[in-house]
Amino acid sequence: MKIRIFELFDYILFLCVVCLITLGVLFIYSSGINSEGVNLSREYIKQIVWGGTGIILMLAMALYDYRRSERYLPYLYAFFAGLLILTRVLGARVNGARSWLGFGGFGIQPSEFCKIVFIMFISFYYEKSKNEEPLRRFIKACIILCIPMGLILVQPDLGTASVYIPIFLVISFMAGVPLRYILLVLLGGIATVVFAMIPFWQDFIAQKQYSVIRILTSDKLRLLVTLTCGIVAIIGIIGKIFFRENKYYYWIAYVFGILCVALIFSKVFAHVLKDYQIKRLLIFLDPSIDPMDAGWNIRQSKIAIGSGSWFGRGYLRGTQSHLRFLPQQSTDFIFSILAEEFGFFGCMMVYFFYFVILIRTIYIIKVTSNSFGVYIASGILAMFFFHFMVNVGMVMGIMPITGIPLLFLSYGGSSLWTAMMCIGLLMSVHYHRFEYNF
Repeated sequence: MKIRIFELFDYILFLCVVCLITLGVLFIYSSGINSEGVNLSREYIKQIVWGGTGIILMLAMALYDYRRSERYLPYLYAFFAGLLILTRVLGARVNGARSWLGFGGFGIQPSEFCKIVFIMFISFYYEKSKNEEPLRRFIKACIILCIPMGLILVQPDLGTASVYIPIFLVISFMAGVPLRYILLVLLGGIATVVFAMIPFWQDFIAQKQYSVIRILTSDKLRLLVTLTCGIVAIIGIIGKIFFRENKYYYWIAYVFGILCVALIFSKVFAHVLKDYQIKRLLIFLDPSIDPMDAGWNIRQSKIAIGSGSWFGRGYLRGTQSHLRFLPQQSTDFIFSILAEEFGFFGCMMVYFFYFVILIRTIYIIKVTSNSFGVYIASGILAMFFFHFMVNVGMVMGIMPITGIPLLFLSYGGSSLWTAMMCIGLLMSVHYHRFEYNF
């Protein structure tokens, strides 16, 4: 067993993860310091416990041959779908979302752990359906995506739900799904969000009326345009059937189909989100519109990052966090505290550790012969990259505030355990890189 652990253990990944968790604990401790220099929070103690137990979970995942999970994945997927339904009905409401299940003083966020199950199940499906007709294969994969994502959206937890999209798209690309199908989902998703947000942008940011936006604000006009796009898309499909060699019909159906679906889902999307969530998505465009409410987080975060300069104010000497100007500073805005106290140099340390983790994951993908393992590692790569880019962009004020934590640094047991289990899964994939499925 000692020899086996020595062989499968990836010291590069482990060292980077331990460094990031250590930085996280240090700044979670700093976030609990008040203006009098007294730490009133015990979050850092919990984070240490979660980090220690996370290492055990990581080792357990590394020791387990991930290929043996194939027979259980459909049942795990169904179990977590049921767990998400239970969470929506009985879960505790935190920060406006009913996304937590509590057991006494212990609470978990099922949507975090569901990411691992989703990565493995969608990888399993793509690995088993290589010979299936591409469009049918992709439609089934989209259904696999929509079930957990839809259940998370109605909690509503937009940030966590959004993570599933890049995971799905990257695994689909690695599985050989035609690029036009991937772009169909990507462009459709972007159009859905844009169509849903434009009316709120008009009222909240621009604060003036534009006649062209009446298409999205008037129910009658929206219905008329939606039906028109649908009819044109159907004509394109019919034309493609009868004139197979003419590609124009295909692209007509493609473009107007995206517009039709986006107009339908944008209406649903706008109703699912709460007003405060919509404001958080838009306020990064102009925080000065609502400086004391929706724009407060971004303004204070940018002040903290800017005041850090090159080498920071010094550990435990930050003002934005200690004076409680930064809300949710131990979770969503942990990077702001690090930037204020360790400056640009501290930010570059975090960038370096994340860069090494991402490069190491790409290396694992490259050397793995098993397609199932390749898909799993690709999904984990997408998850890590998306979390990093969105959280860092969010605290810098260049991306919407979606409540996505910075993995390994932000306070929270569910996200930390999920990330560390993914690291263990990467180790397992790497160890069995030259072995094929059973």
